[in-house]
Amino acid sequence: MSILTKKSVLITGGSGSIGEALTKRAISDKAKLIRVFSNDENGLYEMESKYGINKNIEFVIGDVYNEETVSELVKGIDIIFHAAALKHVDRCELYPIEAINVNISGTKNVVKAAINENVERMILISTDKAVNPVGVMGATKLLAEKLISAEAFHNKSNTIFASVRFGNVFHTRGSILPRIEKQIQNGGPITITDIRMMRYFMTKDQAVNLIISATKLANGGETFVLKMPLLNLNDLFEAMKESLSSKYGYTPSEIKTKTIGIRPGEKLIEYLLTSFEMENVFETKEFFIIPPLNKSVKSSDYFNAKKPKNLQFTLKKSKTLSKKEIMSILKQNY
Repeated sequence: MSILTKKSVLITGGSGSIGEALTKRAISDKAKLIRVFSNDENGLYEMESKYGINKNIEFVIGDVYNEETVSELVKGIDIIFHAAALKHVDRCELYPIEAINVNISGTKNVVKAAINENVERMILISTDKAVNPVGVMGATKLLAEKLISAEAFHNKSNTIFASVRFGNVFHTRGSILPRIEKQIQNGGPITITDIRMMRYFMTKDQAVNLIISATKLANGGETFVLKMPLLNLNDLFEAMKESLSSKYGYTPSEIKTKTIGIRPGEKLIEYLLTSFEMENVFETKEFFIIPPLNKSVKSSDYFNAKKPKNLQFTLKKSKTLSKKEIMSILKQNY
């Protein structure tokens, strides 16, 4: 039986791509109540058009940085998936106070309400940009992770807090792939910030499975990180040209690539773990588990987990996917 079965589930940021995928999973797993919360009025309207036939779904509009709204929202909830966030690097650089309000203060409000209502579990959706951040978005998500792990240590309730750390997710709203497809549809050029840029990628199904695994395995304060393939963005864009150009009446050679320069808050390459986390992390076949650093835990506390060997060497020497391998992934996602 799923951990969601017969549970009341709250999904903040519920009208986003991950929020909607979690909603579908909660429906499939027969959750008792699914409360979808978002500040996106149109997104909620579209979701209600799709899923409103299910009588156990509620669609609620509001902002996570409104403490009073959040405290009412959490009443009667068993499990919280906290996906609400400002996630665009350039927007967060331009509007750092808004990023702080949503990504940090909003998380604090959800945590506080979870404790007050004795919620069973709360899972924060974070990002690999929280690892050694150079920009506002990554820094605010790192602080949100730290808030979650600290509350797991300090709070006197029974609520279990944990985080999951994502890479880029194929085919989500606001992600890079729809933008590149649109550029191909318009005949180019494709814009890339730097041909050396590399990113970790995952599918929506992998993202949801990681969240559900974390919900089941967490004892409090952990961060779960999927083992994801690393892609060179230039190789990804070239593969997209080959896959999609003919769909829009072009040959791949007709679609040019334009380098526009790295943006403030971006790194050439993201990382899954800090050097310090590598010294303490456990691993399973599918993901890494960063244990709470203020508790004494062992790998046997987690099903099928072990202490990895030569992890720093392995991560540094990990190869990027070839264009052929990228093409295979694209075929599964288009």
